[in-house]
Amino acid sequence: MLEFDNVSKSFWTGTRRKVILDRVSFRVELGTSLGVLAPNGTGKTTLINMMAGLEKPDEGVIRRECRVSFPMGFTGGVTGKLSALENARYIAKIYGMDPDYVEAYCKWLCGLGEYFEQPLSTYSSGMRSRFTFSLMLALDFDMYLVDEGMPASTDVEFNEKAGAILKERLRTTTLVIVSHSPTVLEKFAQQAAVLLDGQLYMFDSLEEAKQLYDYETQG
Repeated sequence: MLEFDNVSKSFWTGTRRKVILDRVSFRVELGTSLGVLAPNGTGKTTLINMMAGLEKPDEGVIRRECRVSFPMGFTGGVTGKLSALENARYIAKIYGMDPDYVEAYCKWLCGLGEYFEQPLSTYSSGMRSRFTFSLMLALDFDMYLVDEGMPASTDVEFNEKAGAILKERLRTTTLVIVSHSPTVLEKFAQQAAVLLDGQLYMFDSLEEAKQLYDYETQG
């Protein structure tokens, strides 16, 4: 279970205070994947980072009673001067997993070939996304966090393979996916929410959430 209890978060932009959450409370239960619709600029990444524990709330409490992943595409946990191989083994040890398994799994899924043993600093953004997403799937989590859907990669074969694995993984785990596009959420979300003006509106279905989202974003 992941729970936000009366959580507030805001930033000073230099000209005004940008409110991301204003005393928001909600819960994500294991077994019920959640899709959050949010227009660009409303704080999608901040919300997902707070779920992962990468950012702290200004007020309120966030409770994690399960193993929550880092956000897909998050690169703060990997080191550019190390290779994908070295990063995979290092992160495996942090999470208490078998380094040999995590290394082999990442190498198989991301398909980087000889680049797997080159420093991440030499990678393109697409290659780096493929590796970090592979690393996320290699680790053992109860809840996976995804910001804006699949990796930013033009490698169709990788996206199809990774997407199929994620969909299979969701049979026994839970996904929280945040996006500005309802289409991205349709394949995965069982429950939906809309982030608008510092409030998170929860709905039982994506169709209900889309009605509010379309009304607010399309006038």
